[in-house]
Amino acid sequence: MLKKRLVELSNLAYHRGIAMFSDFLNLNELNILHTIPKDMFPARYETYGGYDLSERQMAAFLPDALCFTYPIRAIHISPVNRRFAEDLTHRDYLGALMNLGIERCKLGDILIDEKDAVIFAREEIAEYIKENFLRIRHTQVTGRIQDTADITYTPRFDVIKGTVPSVRLDTVLSVAYPLSRSKLIPLIEGGKTYVNGKLITSNGYHLKAGDIISVRGSGRIVFESVLSETKKGRYLISVKKYI
Repeated sequence: MLKKRLVELSNLAYHRGIAMFSDFLNLNELNILHTIPKDMFPARYETYGGYDLSERQMAAFLPDALCFTYPIRAIHISPVNRRFAEDLTHRDYLGALMNLGIERCKLGDILIDEKDAVIFAREEIAEYIKENFLRIRHTQVTGRIQDTADITYTPRFDVIKGTVPSVRLDTVLSVAYPLSRSKLIPLIEGGKTYVNGKLITSNGYHLKAGDIISVRGSGRIVFESVLSETKKGRYLISVKKYI
């Protein structure tokens, strides 16, 4: 159904000469988009989620030489009383939004910075969120709408170093996530691991410096580089793990 809908949006963009936009797509849906044969799309597409490094992204289907703006707005959420505000998680924010009756596909990423957060959403529901998103758990909050161009986001991360026998997907994941092989392999073979937005199900997939790896339910890491090679032929590598 998603494939059919995406092709339909491309056809509409081509025949009407206007930009057409999908809802926000998760990693699995983005993988479906990128694996559809390009000749099925009469209008080209781009993807964007409101800021660089966004995980959930909207697809824009575009006729040639058309100027456009993504229908995405950012809602900055802050506590009414910062002193008594709880430490809220991504799950807390998302749960409170779902309680407002908002579909997940209308929402992009949720960025949390200490007591504040930024929610990316389709522009038609931004005002609704601003007016009705007033409480998360026991914390009263207030929101203001921002243009995505005004958002500056510097992700926080830990730098982790470790030695591996080769620069394979499974060995690099073992540095970032100290799990046994029996627990790591299902993350890859079970279709939960993406490299640069592409679904990878092979444990032996060879990584390159700068590759972004997303593991559904476990976060995102960046394989930075091989720092050196040991006398025993192992590689000392550096990985960024986003907090």
